[in-house]
Amino acid sequence: MSKTNVSDAKTQEYFERYMQGVEKRNPGQPEFVQAVWEVASTIFPYIADKPIYHELQILERMAEPERVISFRVPWTDDAGNIRTNRGWRVQFNSAIGPYKGGIRFHPSVNESILKFLGFEQTFKNSLTGLPMGGGKGGANFNPKGKSDLEIMRFCQSFMTELYRHVGEVTDVPAGDIGVGGREIGFMFGQYKRITNRFVGVLTGKGASFGGSKMRTEATGYGAVFYTQNMLGHVGDSMEGKSVLVSGSGNVATHAAEKVVQLGGKALTMSDSGGFIHCADGFTFEQINWIKDLKEKRRGRISEAAEEFPNIKFHADAKPWGVAADIAIPSATQNEVDGAEAAVLIANGVKLVAEAANMPCEPAAVEAFMDAGVMFGPAKAVNAGGVGVSGLEMSQNSARISWDSVQLTQMLETMMKNIHDSCVEFGGEPGGKINYLKGANVAGFVKVAEAMLAYGHV
Repeated sequence: MSKTNVSDAKTQEYFERYMQGVEKRNPGQPEFVQAVWEVASTIFPYIADKPIYHELQILERMAEPERVISFRVPWTDDAGNIRTNRGWRVQFNSAIGPYKGGIRFHPSVNESILKFLGFEQTFKNSLTGLPMGGGKGGANFNPKGKSDLEIMRFCQSFMTELYRHVGEVTDVPAGDIGVGGREIGFMFGQYKRITNRFVGVLTGKGASFGGSKMRTEATGYGAVFYTQNMLGHVGDSMEGKSVLVSGSGNVATHAAEKVVQLGGKALTMSDSGGFIHCADGFTFEQINWIKDLKEKRRGRISEAAEEFPNIKFHADAKPWGVAADIAIPSATQNEVDGAEAAVLIANGVKLVAEAANMPCEPAAVEAFMDAGVMFGPAKAVNAGGVGVSGLEMSQNSARISWDSVQLTQMLETMMKNIHDSCVEFGGEPGGKINYLKGANVAGFVKVAEAMLAYGHV
């Protein structure tokens, strides 16, 4: 791991023992250990002079999920072959509310990744100010290349096991990578079929059956609202800024869209095949075309370069070598390493905002901070998605529906409040803000206080 924020020798020794315990209890789970290290390295200095947190083992308990459920998911493909995948639900922490977190369908899904995501979700949900605990789930199923009927059969089989572990006041999953409106619809339909209950057990639903307006836009828009707040804190704005965006899914396209709406230029998007670069900045027409490509036609990002002459495609590459003012990694975990961070810094990037979950490796985060680059961590930057999911839960409970204008205002206010909480807890000498420390401590405090109140549970 990279260096920590711990300077006191006694605290450093305690932190190292703590991390040794985490590694021993979670062998072969590097993503989870990385996530715990990133949070704990900023929390330990904060709790050094607060013995109650040590005496009651709050951080030790926080790094242990309340339960991890693993199950078999058999399904039948279009050729009549029986296929089998593995599914999980990690119910990490319910101290401040029902477990809340997405479901991911991707071949890379394993217990380590889901535990890291559930751990991060605990702090992210705390930052929103809404009563939601942390959880995550998924399966090592690849939806790419599958027919709609194959997707439906898999989702129905997945929910046939999952339904017994979730509920509107227990655990409320949402979508994530590989799980969009289609998959949520199939899973909700199966839950309703099995239980004979129409309740808000999933978020990200279609508008016709209890979904919320603005949920599709929320993560990407929220990330840019947060970035705008970071800029505003130093007397700047998005106007005229050039921005690198990675990914080309829901988060990336809406982040690019909001950048353009606020007067910036979104220069890049990507997928697993490479990235596209538009030196002039994407237009709304181009962004909408890419949305349609990815959401409906499920095509590759290279097709955008074939459609628009001012867009260039770079195969088997990431966008981090393009000169810009801001980078918003929006694809997946650990997509920016230390060497790529050095290139971004050399090319003049002044702000990095993590719209994906933990997209920057520890060495990259260290490089940004050492260079004075403003760094917005994922649990704060991308909290708008789960924030609007929480608002969908409220709408389902009250049997109401807010319009897009109301929800956009709520999202903007939520992201400003999250930013302000990070500033409150992340202040450093000289007036600089350590947003990583601020987000971790602000998220920790609320969960920790609830855990203290409950006793030894």
